[in-house]
Amino acid sequence: MRKIAFGSVVIGIAVAAALAFVAPVWLAVLIGVVVGGPAAVSGWLGLRRRVWLDGPLLCSRGLRTRRLRMPEVVTAELTIRTAGIDQISLRLYDGRTPVVVPLALYTKGGGRELPILALRTLADSLWTTELVPAAAIASVLVDQLRAEARDAGLDERPLYRAVDLVRSKGRTPQATLTDREVAQLLD
Repeated sequence: MRKIAFGSVVIGIAVAAALAFVAPVWLAVLIGVVVGGPAAVSGWLGLRRRVWLDGPLLCSRGLRTRRLRMPEVVTAELTIRTAGIDQISLRLYDGRTPVVVPLALYTKGGGRELPILALRTLADSLWTTELVPAAAIASVLVDQLRAEARDAGLDERPLYRAVDLVRSKGRTPQATLTDREVAQLLD
């Protein structure tokens, strides 16, 4: 993201400098901002985005910081977005604040998942809620950890099986798993 932000700023400055020789300076600067600005802002926002647990609070920082109290969660859902890169996210809501936690990204040949410690901490915090779907999702995360510990292939990992489940049912490009489908992910 740093490279994208820095590269866009450099391209915007280069375009503005080149145009300053043939156009008014204000127009050259405006065109440079239009060319380099959107990608630079996007890169900066990507660098800023973070999700972390702070005791019973799940904090998410993007444009602004949101804080969700885990024991007060009223909605917990696994959402799958299928495209060239498949994304599995956990959507939580405590009645006031929605927070989305990206859990894994998969392509046809592999993928990237949350680190083991982050998955374990998230599963532990989901157990603090009184919500049955949150407990089921915590069990799926624990099964994911077990699969990672034994170095299981993608087909044996619950989060990847969620993507297969959604694709096999033809529910694309965005789907939310039902409670029954979450239960099917458990070994």
